Amino acid sequence: MNDETFLNERIKVIATFSDGLNPCKPLKFKRPNGREVEITEIGLRYPTTQGNRMVHVFDVTDNQADYRIELDAEHLTWRLTREADHYE
Repeated sequence: MNDETFLNERIKVIATFSDGLNPCKPLKFKRPNGREVEITEIGLRYPTTQGNRMVHVFDVTDNQADYRIELDAEHLTWRLTREADHYE
């Protein structure tokens, strides 16, 4: 990600859950300002801990910008934590 903006926005996410190595796949999210972002590609995804909580991190893009969204596994909430201009 280049020219990152660090955020802490609670977002609404539509995702699918299934079997396999990567059971969670976010499809799109809605920001607090009402803007909807349709995810076209999921890059890096990994679990990490924040304190005692497990958080699943997803680096995604809509081909216009790159985003980092995080799923808090304890509270089952999503946050947008980073946004960056998309460079190809």
